[in-house]
Amino acid sequence: MQNRPWVGYVAAVLFSVIAFALRLVVDHSLPQGYPYVGFFPAVIFTTFLFGRHAGILAGLLCGLLAWYVFIPPFYSFSLSPGTLLSLCFYAFVVAIDIALIHWMQRSNRWLVDERERSRQLIDQRELLFRELQHRVSNNLQVVAALLALQKRDVTDDRARGALDEAARRLTLIGKLHRQLHDPNGGRLGMAAFLSQLGADLIDVGGKPGIRCHVAVEEDITLDPDAAIPVALIVAEAVANALEHGLSDRANGRIDIRLARRPAQGDVELCVEDDGRGLPEGFDLASSNSLGLRIASTFARQLGGSFEIGRAEQRTVARILLPA
Repeated sequence: MQNRPWVGYVAAVLFSVIAFALRLVVDHSLPQGYPYVGFFPAVIFTTFLFGRHAGILAGLLCGLLAWYVFIPPFYSFSLSPGTLLSLCFYAFVVAIDIALIHWMQRSNRWLVDERERSRQLIDQRELLFRELQHRVSNNLQVVAALLALQKRDVTDDRARGALDEAARRLTLIGKLHRQLHDPNGGRLGMAAFLSQLGADLIDVGGKPGIRCHVAVEEDITLDPDAAIPVALIVAEAVANALEHGLSDRANGRIDIRLARRPAQGDVELCVEDDGRGLPEGFDLASSNSLGLRIASTFARQLGGSFEIGRAEQRTVARILLPA
């Protein structure tokens, strides 16, 4: 209506005429002393629908009609002390109505504008966040590629293996950066997270015949800050199963289970495989495996623990995390 103010003025005249007609219809059933019955709603509706300027016009028209027709002496603009008091009362009420409606509408417009600005800021923040994550992931992929190139000039088998491991971990972290981080800080559903992670690790390991089964207790979620450490711990456990327990097999099974332990007040995450198992006398504390040491370090950083052993002819890597 801001581009067509005349619409509001026409509506003010129309509402005033309708209010006047209704007042005439009910005039015979009203006692004297109620000259403004029916006029106040006209002013309120006009102001609410078309703004304060149209409301002021409606207030003036309704006031004049009530003064001329319904305030004695009738059909005149005679001004007595009683009439002046009545008109002042009318003007006060109309002014309050128009001011309140105008204030509420201005507040609503301000809230709408603030909500729109907030939405734009949220969209901008999400865009910047995703761009940052994209750049971080790309940088990690570049570093992993550089390590793979560097391996060509290395002849020592242990050094080549270390470079392979570093490149693999960087590739995994880069992929996790793309998948895990929520710009709103939302918690991560563990069932979908572990299922996707297991499938990715099997794919990277190059053994499509290995099947990964995930069983997660309902309603267990993960804080985004803990996503990468937990993912790396699981990745090390799965990589250990592929490289050692299932190294001589094209087929096999890896189970990832996650459940609460109410009695102990923690959460248990287990990675099991049906491979040939750990060597006799294996001790995690004295192991030279860098991956297992990394898993233990990450578990301690999360306030939990990491252990690996045998259970019912299966190798079990167990991560205990605070509930």
